[in-house]
Amino acid sequence: MAVAWVRQAAIGAVCAALLSVAVAAAAPGPQLVQSKPAVEVDVELVLAVDVSYSMDPDEQALQREGYRLALTSKEFLSALRQGAHGKIAITYVEWAGEHDQKIVMPWRLIDGPEAADAVSAEIGRAPYRRASRTSITGGLRFARSLFENSGYRGLRKVIDVSGDGTNNSGPPVAPMRDEIVAAGITINGLPIMLKRPYSGMLDIENLDQYYEDCVIGGAGAFVIPIRERVQFIEATRTKLILEIAAREPAPRVRPASAAAPRISCTIGEKMWRDRWGGYDYR
Repeated sequence: MAVAWVRQAAIGAVCAALLSVAVAAAAPGPQLVQSKPAVEVDVELVLAVDVSYSMDPDEQALQREGYRLALTSKEFLSALRQGAHGKIAITYVEWAGEHDQKIVMPWRLIDGPEAADAVSAEIGRAPYRRASRTSITGGLRFARSLFENSGYRGLRKVIDVSGDGTNNSGPPVAPMRDEIVAAGITINGLPIMLKRPYSGMLDIENLDQYYEDCVIGGAGAFVIPIRERVQFIEATRTKLILEIAAREPAPRVRPASAAAPRISCTIGEKMWRDRWGGYDYR
């Protein structure tokens, strides 16, 4: 009896082992998850817009409406079709203080009129907001990070920054500009100069020169200032067309790496310190 029992147990063990091997062989092995290839586009474009308190509601509305109408204009769509791929990737970001940035619209593909209409409508549905301080540095740093996992691969990468004031929060803007340009990213500027400068609001007279000398940089970088409300839509459309067509405008363009900027690149920080008696309330 004991011998028979041992023999039966041994047979059972062998069967269990064979079953285990069969199950292991039938089980699927580790699957290699392949990432989706990046979509080829002519431009990866970050629209980075100022929503600091210096931007009054009317200016904010004009700024957003300018982009919405520009993206659906026949001139923009014509330039889009002429690109090597005939499509661009775009995201819309709002910025204010050093740590205050918000993605209003994540990356979207524009490859024709329908996509352009959808993007314009999505931007238009977002609620308006305002926040304290003006950190162009923070806005640029945040915009740069968005290229890392965009899901697109552009022939060019561009940050389109618009605002009505100088950097007064966070690190100085020029070193950040240089760092981004060194990474192969172009920064273009849309300085909004609708209001008469008022020192109490930390305004400066020649904001366009500040943008030219301290903010923009990279291949074909340019500034298009807006001095009158009627220019808003035309200037925004012109800038977008130049960006997707990789062309430079006729107006003056001063290299961002100029050794002696006409306006101090830390003028905003100095004005803020002077206003608050040397303290930097961040």
